[in-house]
Amino acid sequence: MESDAHEQIARLEREIEALGESAARCAKIALGARIAIGAGGALLAATLIGLLQPDGLRLLIAAILAMGGIVLYGSNRTTAQQIAARIANAERLRAELIGGIELTLVPVPSRLLH
Repeated sequence: MESDAHEQIARLEREIEALGESAARCAKIALGARIAIGAGGALLAATLIGLLQPDGLRLLIAAILAMGGIVLYGSNRTTAQQIAARIANAERLRAELIGGIELTLVPVPSRLLH
């Protein structure tokens, strides 16, 4: 039974590590989405205030960047929340398994050997 618990703990630790890597990717995607939103807004603002010559392609790119960034950020945020919930659940299960293992206490030596 105890070796089974050790195997389950090891499996949960591998799962937590993989989910942590997924969470890191979500953070990178979120950064990219925020950059796209900012770039689209900046391009639109620069076109509207006259810093850039207005044309259809520039406005289309600005809209695509802004809206695409918003959609990507929202979708990615939901995924990141789901991953965080899975990590929390796996950590809770791992803690329960560790708590259920009977640990052997190592006696303290009566004198120190140098």
